[in-house]
Amino acid sequence: MSETGEVTEAIRAGDQERFAALAQRHRHELEVHCYRMLGSYSDAEDMVQETLLRAWRRRETFEGRATPRAWLYRIATNACLDALSGPARSREVVMAMAGGERSAQAEVPWLRPIPDRVLDLAAPGEGEPHAVAAARETIELAYLAAIQHLPPRQRAVLILRDVAGWRAEETADALELSVPAVKSALQRARATLRVHLPERRADWKPATEPSAEERQVLRRYLKASQEGDLDTLAALLREDARQAMPPATLLYAGRAAILEMWRPVMEGPEAWGEWRLIETGANRQPAVASYVRRPGETSFTAVNLDVLRIEDGLIAEITTFGPEVLAAFGLPEKI
Repeated sequence: MSETGEVTEAIRAGDQERFAALAQRHRHELEVHCYRMLGSYSDAEDMVQETLLRAWRRRETFEGRATPRAWLYRIATNACLDALSGPARSREVVMAMAGGERSAQAEVPWLRPIPDRVLDLAAPGEGEPHAVAAARETIELAYLAAIQHLPPRQRAVLILRDVAGWRAEETADALELSVPAVKSALQRARATLRVHLPERRADWKPATEPSAEERQVLRRYLKASQEGDLDTLAALLREDARQAMPPATLLYAGRAAILEMWRPVMEGPEAWGEWRLIETGANRQPAVASYVRRPGETSFTAVNLDVLRIEDGLIAEITTFGPEVLAAFGLPEKI
């Protein structure tokens, strides 16, 4: 029996447990979809739970004409739009000031990373219709931060059309818009997106995971950070590298500014202590979790997660998150 038939049968039988098991097949992919809409993995987890609850409550709306996947996408998209329109959600971008420099990551305080293990679970086999679900070019932090600058409905149109690959008619039906309205929203969204994406992004090659070169740079970054080797770190940074730290709207623009910020915690009388870093992956980008053991302490305490964007063998951008995100990556508070 097809999945559509299985879902229809479970609904007719009023079998909530079986229906939930069938819907769970799409859970990880829905998490990635909601993550694009909301920009925060923890928020996306909550929204998927809300989606599955809504799906059961509105089970009579599943008529079998669309696939269960498309039906759940529609419910999830509208659940995200409802959440984004609520007064409890502050989703206004904030202009970051640093000598005229701008970074989409620094302007999106709610931005949070998604672990690569979740993307692995969401990714189907190569060549399957929704293989784009976890494609790097639509999940990296630069893209995620850029689409958060779009009004929610434009964001939904862009994701459904350009990421999920829906036709204009399908998107219009899901969002209760006219086809011309969908086409207009997509045109405006694409124009806004170009403003907020890195200038050279069009040259990036599609990928599903960091390249061998990127991993090599990451390991050099890890080793130099643990050894407090600022000269090597300087050599790994592009001159125009930038570092953002959501939810703070701070932006350190340029190699010199980044090194000036790092120096006091890594060397000299005010240095924090001994460092240990653990390699991981976030948003299909190389990442490291940093821990420090301060003088007199016996264990290393989590400090942050750095997600790197590497271009031509050098670090172009670092997005730094607090230690609260590490639990989602299966990493401890102390080592």
